[in-house]
Amino acid sequence: MKLFGMDFDFAALLLALTVLTGVVWAIDRLFFHRRRLERAAARGETPREPVLVDYARSFFPVILAVLVFRSFIAEPFRIPSGSMMPTLLVGDFILVNKFAYGLRLPAFNTKILATGEPHRGDVIVFRYPPDPSQDYIKRVIGLPGDEVTVREDKVFINGKPIIQDPIGPYAGGDAESRMLERAGAVVRIEHLDGVDHRIIAIPGLGESRDGTWRVPQNCYFAMGDNRDNSLDSRFWGCVPEQNLVGKAFLIWFSWKGVDHGIDFGRIGTVVK
Repeated sequence: MKLFGMDFDFAALLLALTVLTGVVWAIDRLFFHRRRLERAAARGETPREPVLVDYARSFFPVILAVLVFRSFIAEPFRIPSGSMMPTLLVGDFILVNKFAYGLRLPAFNTKILATGEPHRGDVIVFRYPPDPSQDYIKRVIGLPGDEVTVREDKVFINGKPIIQDPIGPYAGGDAESRMLERAGAVVRIEHLDGVDHRIIAIPGLGESRDGTWRVPQNCYFAMGDNRDNSLDSRFWGCVPEQNLVGKAFLIWFSWKGVDHGIDFGRIGTVVK
């Protein structure tokens, strides 16, 4: 699932604005501020900052705070499609923990401090390997060194099946849900190393996605919870460690469009 984002690199823009406003403010304080005060005092006038300096001084701390929060603490994303249904629905706004897998420099994505590694079952946001300018979200299924086999929507890790308990037919209220209902979609609870979560499968449809993959070192095999409607590691390979953005942990808002409005029942839901 491609996450909703801007067509330009917002992190790079924030970094550039932080540097620009900081440099303008610093140069003024070092070279011009005192002389401006002295000239104003000599004339008996109130000192006035140039407009550019005034804007730089005002905006620098705000932009810096946003940059630090977004780069090292949490970043918001919006879910635009259904590949992570039923865990995440179209219109959900999520927060992503940016320090779960290491602190990275904004814009450059270079890790500067290791703080943890993905675990099987984590819902991760990452830079899409075929096009790193896009952010995707999936669930970690295979860890480095694992052999992952998918057979008719059943998952095997190193030859051992991941237990899936049937729940029943899938039902929902939006257009995509109705399409899944017509296709005979069912809901199952998947027990993935202590992470119990729901998945959607369409019996008989997943055979074209069957296969076995060996996960390389420093790489992660990721799949969508909507197993038969997910462009994931079964198609484009694993997620390199350097592509990790963070771990999804909270739905902070959910907008179902003009017709249905805000879904208050999903606000505050922990992603698991």
